[in-house]
Amino acid sequence: MTKILVIGATGSVGRHVVASLAEGGHEVRALVRDPAKAVLPAGVEAVRGDLTDPASLEPALAGGVEAVYLMWPGLPVQPRVVELIARHAQRVVYLSADVPDLADDEPAVIFHQEIERLIRHSGLRWTFVRAIDFAGNLLAWADQVRDGVVRWPYGRARRSLVHERDIADVAVRALTEDGHDGAAYVVTGPESLAHAELAGIIGEELGLAVRWEELPPETARERLTAAWGNAAFVAARLRAWESFTHEPERVTDTVRQVLGRPPRDVRSWVRDHAADFR
Repeated sequence: MTKILVIGATGSVGRHVVASLAEGGHEVRALVRDPAKAVLPAGVEAVRGDLTDPASLEPALAGGVEAVYLMWPGLPVQPRVVELIARHAQRVVYLSADVPDLADDEPAVIFHQEIERLIRHSGLRWTFVRAIDFAGNLLAWADQVRDGVVRWPYGRARRSLVHERDIADVAVRALTEDGHDGAAYVVTGPESLAHAELAGIIGEELGLAVRWEELPPETARERLTAAWGNAAFVAARLRAWESFTHEPERVTDTVRQVLGRPPRDVRSWVRDHAADFR
């Protein structure tokens, strides 16, 4: 079986990657900041490391690691990390976003593009798992759901949110099977649903009365900027949501093609996370 290093092992996707690999009998190393505090499946080796300190990855990559799952948590890009992975491993699966390919001389708009370009030129066998927004982002509504009213902008914005377990399952296939080299898989949920519909589905699955209240975009801009601390990111999100009121977020058949089954739907995700809302 393949020896695999999981970077981002305790994240919403990475923890499922770790569990699936361990269940499949693979030798798994999990990169964590504090091995003593990491909660991992039996048999998984916790190793200390930090992406902001590339040299700390050397021990984690040494000793026969063949493949790496890479999640980059929005930190400044460290090209040295990709160089080290290429020195030790043969394959990398990178959890990216739904971004377009860039030419070598074209400036990156978002860090995912920069990392993808580094990987392309690394000599590694690579697969990009370009995930649409996670269904997990709906947890931002948890307090409002409990109060019975979701106040958010663009209730008609149609989203194809994806279950984190589907992202993990696609990543595991790419880590452990041949035939995925050079693929850029855009992973989505099975359908596009409006924000207001999503709020209703959450209420139905939780057995709560939840109604939608449209929040004016400028009010949302102020509140989200205060909450998230990044005005440019908030502006980009609002533009995207507004665009989805005219053209729904796209839906792909990637999950079916790679896994041979349909993707999990939003209702399934809500049931899996019911405790997080309550």
